[in-house]
Amino acid sequence: MKPAHILLVEDNEGDIILTLDAFEEGKIKTEVSVVRNGQEALDFLFQRGQFAEVQKPDLILLDINIPIFNGHEVLKMIKEEESTKKIPVIMLTTSSSQKDINLSYANYANSYVKKPLEMEEFLHVVLKIEEFWLQISKLAD
Repeated sequence: MKPAHILLVEDNEGDIILTLDAFEEGKIKTEVSVVRNGQEALDFLFQRGQFAEVQKPDLILLDINIPIFNGHEVLKMIKEEESTKKIPVIMLTTSSSQKDINLSYANYANSYVKKPLEMEEFLHVVLKIEEFWLQISKLAD
């Protein structure tokens, strides 16, 4: 069985390291690609430039507060495009703003998860995301 491919869209180096550590601890074999801003995320997903040969991800973890295009803008473009709209997008962010939550779901986010501040809790949340989206749920082709 091939590893699940996850695209992590995150600009905070500490959160990147924690997320990668959590997936390494997980039960599922994963391949995680990391991009650090909205432009890189779109280039990756639409296979442009340096990302022309990449495999599309099975799951996207998307922060809201990223440079160039924010997470809401990236989400909207993902869900408007036929080739990417079926990829589950989990908003993984520090924002607990109801406005951000509502806008995420209005743009068809599959889930909205607030990043915990404590390291152990953060690891737990990432493992639960992995368990639900890659073990329990069935993903589209």
